[in-house]
Amino acid sequence: MSCSKQKKIAVINDFSGFGRCSLAVSIPIISALKIQCCPVPTAIFSNHTGFESFYCYDFTQHMDRYIDEWEKLALNFSGILTGFLGSAEQIDIVHRFFERFKTQDTITVVDPVMGDYGKLYPTYTPCLASRMESLLEFSDILTPNLTEASILTKTEYDPNISEDGLFELCKKLAQRGPKKIVISGIERDGDLENFIYEDGKEPICIREHKVGPCRSGTGDVFSSIIAADAVNGVDFEQSVRHASAFIAKVLRKTIEFDTPKTDGICFEEFLKEI
Repeated sequence: MSCSKQKKIAVINDFSGFGRCSLAVSIPIISALKIQCCPVPTAIFSNHTGFESFYCYDFTQHMDRYIDEWEKLALNFSGILTGFLGSAEQIDIVHRFFERFKTQDTITVVDPVMGDYGKLYPTYTPCLASRMESLLEFSDILTPNLTEASILTKTEYDPNISEDGLFELCKKLAQRGPKKIVISGIERDGDLENFIYEDGKEPICIREHKVGPCRSGTGDVFSSIIAADAVNGVDFEQSVRHASAFIAKVLRKTIEFDTPKTDGICFEEFLKEI
């Protein structure tokens, strides 16, 4: 009788002790989807940067030695998920991680966290953003927002972009590596739209009603579900629908609780249902 082993996803991202984002989100979400989450911290935050003050410890100088130990253990991963990377050096480390651990059976998801609403985040420079492009060749699935898709393709940001325009962005991105792309969180008439591109298939747009303001960690919930579903063999369109519906439900509960915006989304309420 055959015996299947539990799958593992390596998640490269920062860790915030409070505020529900990054690794603090990915670990429980991926675990709830019955996959072992193996974190690689890029930085340690007391709380995320949306608060007025925070403590941060940059983990860059320790990352290579941390990863070396995993190589000694001959670890292998069904998936690799990358999130926020704070420097060109970290992007180079992730590049080496892919070279060491990505096999033909490893599904890689790159969430190119760089900016929003047409602008780079304050910690990101155009040079750093250009280095992010080097990770596309390793990615099977890419989950940018519209700003990030525009930056990666060197296309002028257009908040009112048409579906044909979104398709062109995805075709340009796909030429660099990823064959599955979802451009997430496009705001249209009170809804949030996710544009799904999959090589060889017709593109699809799915919408959920926007609930309340944008909150930290929403993108991390989204990319974590996408990565776990991919490793579990879930169809890509179905996975995007899964992530979108879950986030919409969680946001409604978060509003019901009157949770401060900085505290992220109350996903714990529905972990058993994910």
